[in-house]
Amino acid sequence: MSVGVQFLDDLRVVVRLRDFRRLFVTRLVAQAGDGVFETALGSLFFFSPQRAATASGVAAAISVAILPYTLVGPFAGVLLDRWSRRQVLVRANLVRVVLVLVVAAMVDHGAVGLTLYAVVLGCLSVNRFFLAGLGASLPHVVPRSELVMANAVSPTSGTLIVLLGGGLGFGLRTALGAGDRTDAAILVLAAGFYAAAALFALRMRPDLLGPDADHRLPWHDVVSTARGVVSGLRDAGRHVRQRRAAFDALAVIGAQRFGFGMVTLTVILLCRGTFADPGDVDSGARHLAGAFLASGIGLFLAAVVTPMATRAMSAARWVVCCSLAASLLSAIFASTLATDPDRARDQSLGYAIALVSGLGLGVAAQGSKICVDAIVQGSVDDAFRGRVMSFYDMVFNVAFVSAAAVCALTVPSSGRSPGLFAGVSAVYLAAGLLYARASGVPRIAAGDGVTP
Repeated sequence: MSVGVQFLDDLRVVVRLRDFRRLFVTRLVAQAGDGVFETALGSLFFFSPQRAATASGVAAAISVAILPYTLVGPFAGVLLDRWSRRQVLVRANLVRVVLVLVVAAMVDHGAVGLTLYAVVLGCLSVNRFFLAGLGASLPHVVPRSELVMANAVSPTSGTLIVLLGGGLGFGLRTALGAGDRTDAAILVLAAGFYAAAALFALRMRPDLLGPDADHRLPWHDVVSTARGVVSGLRDAGRHVRQRRAAFDALAVIGAQRFGFGMVTLTVILLCRGTFADPGDVDSGARHLAGAFLASGIGLFLAAVVTPMATRAMSAARWVVCCSLAASLLSAIFASTLATDPDRARDQSLGYAIALVSGLGLGVAAQGSKICVDAIVQGSVDDAFRGRVMSFYDMVFNVAFVSAAAVCALTVPSSGRSPGLFAGVSAVYLAAGLLYARASGVPRIAAGDGVTP
């Protein structure tokens, strides 16, 4: 049975449940708004004809998008065990309506600065609570026997609807023309989706999604539990240091994520200022969409290739292969960017290589992560596993934000920086070789599956 047919079969099973349908519709409508919202932000920060994209601006935008997952994510669960989750879904969307309309008003008046970034950060942080609330609510609307199906269907459908929302926002931008007024109109549309999601959430009973009154976390425990999150992350760090396989795996994935972050930010600038005419923002947006699509295909291929690869070699060896392949691709990209930037043929060649490299780096990044997930999960004690995975997420996100900060200081607004890609190549190469030595890859026999 194909993956698509299996997905549709699972969807038919769970949509029979009325309460699941209501939660599911709330998710879909809200995440359609997310897609529209992200299109507006991309247009505003990266492809606005009123302002040139700079490395510092792109880095700030990327940091704002990722920080909620680093700072808010570990603490979201504490409050979701105290507050009514149905009310969280309603109020989170209503708060987003207000914040997005504030962003729209600021954009319409040309106010782009630290205040705007702060409001956007607030909106994305609220979204982190909303998504965590959806996950915590799911066991209340489906029986335990169908929970796996529901978990497979819900996030996958959400991802698809985000893409559709993004397409809707991009279509509106194309119809109205690029500009701050268009970005403001797209943001108002996103606010409309969030308002509709709040109304759909109201169709559910206030007590439907928990936490049950008898098990609701008291306020004094909320404070102590939040403190416990901090101490738990500290304990996870200590535990990882004592588990060499997990420590080495987190080190290599952190280095790879740093390199991937530098490539991502630089490609955004290249699409804006080198691969397309800097004055043609629509062409730049199309180039970036193609680059992200290539990377997305690479992420999907990694899910297909990695299980086959780890049947022929150990997970650690596959991580090394991915790192060395990423180093080679980055080196090729560096040599391409060193050619004459004024020759149209070289620009086209550079973009073609960017697409191929994006696909290859997507395979390498996701292939490594799949294996590192398995290595870390299998190398730590069960009593620490949850805290270690939260610590892992923080390492993963902080590495990406750190890469953005470095790029902000070193990359020109055109993105043309052969030296940076040579440096990224060196980071991938060093990470692969050091991990091979630390994990004893040359001594690991093929066919070890996902054992570290």
